[in-house]
Amino acid sequence: MDLKGKTAIVTGGGRDIGLGCVMELAKRGANVAINYFQSSEGADKAVADIEALGGKAFALKGDLTKEDDAKALVAKTVEAFGSIDILVHNTGGIIARVPMSEMTLEHWNGVMDLNVTSYVLMVRECLPHFNEGSSIVGLASQAGRDGGGPGAGAYGASKGAIMTLTRGLAKELGPKTRVNAVCPGMIDTDFHNIFTKPEVRAHVANVTPLKREGTSEDVGKLVAFLASDEGAFVTGANVDINGGMLFS
Repeated sequence: MDLKGKTAIVTGGGRDIGLGCVMELAKRGANVAINYFQSSEGADKAVADIEALGGKAFALKGDLTKEDDAKALVAKTVEAFGSIDILVHNTGGIIARVPMSEMTLEHWNGVMDLNVTSYVLMVRECLPHFNEGSSIVGLASQAGRDGGGPGAGAYGASKGAIMTLTRGLAKELGPKTRVNAVCPGMIDTDFHNIFTKPEVRAHVANVTPLKREGTSEDVGKLVAFLASDEGAFVTGANVDINGGMLFS
């Protein structure tokens, strides 16, 4: 999966799955534009590590629910590297577990903006700068298939929207641009450190056929395949990566 000469944008690339994607794409030769919102230390270290290996990268802070920040990230990428071949949209989160009986419009809109609006803005801004054979890889979730755990209905709905957009955009943007998404299950990240009880994580890992949680590197490898020419006949797919916890 040689990506030498290709340019990738990875949003939410300062930690966890986003950082795993950044390093995997860079390892395969891509220039990488790293967006972050809070994880400046991880993003800056990634740039330093990539440059130490002879690669090219930069990091830029931005809130991708804001049009101006999405525009600025794309503009800097084009200025630095000329065009765009890959968008990995990892921006997203659950914000908090809120049951429907306590749902506020503020929380609902916040989750949808973070997970869906940011994706739409980044895709729209990248489109004029995509090369032939470009690729979009979104981060959906197992929650988009099974609805998520308690209090995660808004999050599950937002990830379901990413999965549906993946299918719609694959038809709209082909053949120039392929569009896929990955649906991680239990991955060892801060997401689950914060929002999932340790005993739940242990149980999930134990009942999966592979008997472990996934890693950010596992997801990064799958994303790199979907973004590369090796995945040239894959589009409109929402690919599960959950150790066999859920089959679809």
